[in-house]
Amino acid sequence: QLQLVESGGGLVQPGGSLRLSCAASGFTLDYVTIGWFRQAPGKEREGVSCVSRRRGNTYYADSVKGRFTISRDNAKNTFYLQMNNLKPEDIGVYYCATAADLWYYACSGDGPDAEKYDYWGQGTQVTVSS
Repeated sequence: QLQLVESGGGLVQPGGSLRLSCAASGFTLDYVTIGWFRQAPGKEREGVSCVSRRRGNTYYADSVKGRFTISRDNAKNTFYLQMNNLKPEDIGVYYCATAADLWYYACSGDGPDAEKYDYWGQGTQVTVSS
């Protein structure tokens, strides 16, 4: 079964950190673009970060630059989103997703194009509150 399974969300105080994990099964992450999206209450889904193996670029939304880091561990077939200095505006459900390598613009300077991502995690809640 081809799927992505997320873990790592939770409740954290402002300024705290969380690491989200996204484990792939049924396919390898070696040749896909990886991305993280989030959806805050009452807002549209937004692209947070992505990495394109084919383009060789990494994207971060302006709101998370310098605080979030995307990475992958091919040996574990897992990718991550390290989130530091969390703020209340980071609250939302976070989704990991992958796009086939053939989609050149799945991750560009404009961010991840959600329409190009075909496998999605189940979502994990991140809450930032004191």
